[in-house]
Amino acid sequence: MMRVLAIGAHPDDVEGLCAGTLIKCAARGDHVSIMVATNGNVGSPTLSRDEIAAVRKREAEASAALIGAELIWMDYDDEFLFHDRETRLAFIDAIRKANPDFMIVHGAGDYHPDHRISGEIAVDCRIPVTVPLIETAHPPMTKIPHVFFMDHVGGIGFEPEIYVDVSDVMEMKNKMIRCHKSQDDWLRHMYDADYAEMLTAPSVIRGKAIGVPYAEAFRNLPLYPVMGGAHLLPR
Repeated sequence: MMRVLAIGAHPDDVEGLCAGTLIKCAARGDHVSIMVATNGNVGSPTLSRDEIAAVRKREAEASAALIGAELIWMDYDDEFLFHDRETRLAFIDAIRKANPDFMIVHGAGDYHPDHRISGEIAVDCRIPVTVPLIETAHPPMTKIPHVFFMDHVGGIGFEPEIYVDVSDVMEMKNKMIRCHKSQDDWLRHMYDADYAEMLTAPSVIRGKAIGVPYAEAFRNLPLYPVMGGAHLLPR
């Protein structure tokens, strides 16, 4: 059994970009944690910031519960995530709480600043989480976690080096996505977009690359020290 941590900038990011892989991790007995950096508190045409944040947290809890994942809710303001000392320390503590063998995070080339910043902070925390003199509520980890970058939204600007066939778990992935009804409402209101279709379309494209119906794509973090590799991901 391994410990797995997926870090999404917003309450639905993990579901769209790597939920299939997390489902397979949970099925093989891994302890899965889903960390959400921001609370989605600007994503409603009708509700107040506090009201939509509460809705989005409930939706994230429901999604995580479907696979028995632990939810770590960071509660930063949507659209205003910054890499400062306070936020880095909070990420260090949250990662220590999850104590992962590997993390799945957003890459630097994704379209959304919250995505890019949350991934940047996570990468920059991977070594400090082991440093005893950096004190947080949770004790230092004894190992540096390996890091995978998840696909970009829409697959744009991402060159995969690892694929996970998620064809057999797409029904559950879609159930997790559908938990985030408020995001569907928001995207239909703002952009007339079908939320589930938008999030699952890249899985079809990635699947074609390896000759299966659906797949998710990843890259290894190309920085010293390299602590793992593709063998950590489910098959």
